[in-house]
Amino acid sequence: MRDIMADLKQAKVLVTGATGFTGAVLVRKLIEAGAEVRAVARATSKTEALAGLPIQWIRGEVFDEETVRQAVDGVEYIFHVAAAYREAGIGDDVYWKVHVQSTQLLAQAAVRNSSFKRFVHVSTVGVHGHIENPPADENYPFHPGDVYQKTKAEAELWLRDFAAKSGLKFAVIRPAAIYGDGDRRLLKVFKMAAWPVFPLLGRGKCLYHLIHVEDLARMMMLAAVHPAAENEVFICGNPSAVTLEEMGRTIAKTLGCPFRSVRIPAWPFFLAADVCEKICRPLGVEPPIYRRRVAFFTKDRSFDTRKIREKLGYDYLYANESGLEKTARDYVARGWLKAKPS
Repeated sequence: MRDIMADLKQAKVLVTGATGFTGAVLVRKLIEAGAEVRAVARATSKTEALAGLPIQWIRGEVFDEETVRQAVDGVEYIFHVAAAYREAGIGDDVYWKVHVQSTQLLAQAAVRNSSFKRFVHVSTVGVHGHIENPPADENYPFHPGDVYQKTKAEAELWLRDFAAKSGLKFAVIRPAAIYGDGDRRLLKVFKMAAWPVFPLLGRGKCLYHLIHVEDLARMMMLAAVHPAAENEVFICGNPSAVTLEEMGRTIAKTLGCPFRSVRIPAWPFFLAADVCEKICRPLGVEPPIYRRRVAFFTKDRSFDTRKIREKLGYDYLYANESGLEKTARDYVARGWLKAKPS
């Protein structure tokens, strides 16, 4: 694989979303590579996890024109990782500002910068929506299903159109399900694996496509510097998907727990989710269960990830099993999970 550490040494880079899970891992790897890192963070964002690192912080909103002007001035690479996450009480306008308006401002500022080299835009495999016949590759049609996915799709399409007109050099990254040490998004699945019975909803395989956050950060860096990545789109996931049952079995084995799965009908959970969302959303309360989360346990999500391996020569740090094992051990060390004594 190309020596990304050498390519990014002393490079001037801007990272948005640096205080988030993926952004923080990326920032650490960029600094390790010797890059000069600048990061945009809201006034209320907590930066303690990155304290002591040589980061130039630009405080402000990523969709504020003056903040963006200061942040982009003189940089060679932009890693646009910032995202508005699905939370109760967030209006559609916030998703549009964080995903679309920020992309527009950053790209427009970048083309005015004579030293600029490449814009690495982080989208999501969610722009494809439901995959009718998996696996899907980068050319699979867009069918975004919610405001998060719709604004991510709008931002990506706008960037590609703008680049064609302006000459901006870019690469689009569409991550599969991101996981790794310290993240809580899949913690519920890890906890379920330690239950006496692991529930599987419906009759499908429930294929899930994972990408360890450390692999994702390295993929972003590779897409920034590899000549073959210029103006290309890459789905970033492991070489193969994994079933939810396989995930549970791997996690249970790591925790030293017996594993037994049972299949139960999905429709009561979808019904409960619809009722919860209808009641909770108007009140700005996070529903205890919602349709998108139920769908996680019923739908197949599988992608053809050959492009980043074949075109850029990417070499993975973690396979599905080794990544899940590492994350489970990290959760135990943090006290979020309990392992059975050996």
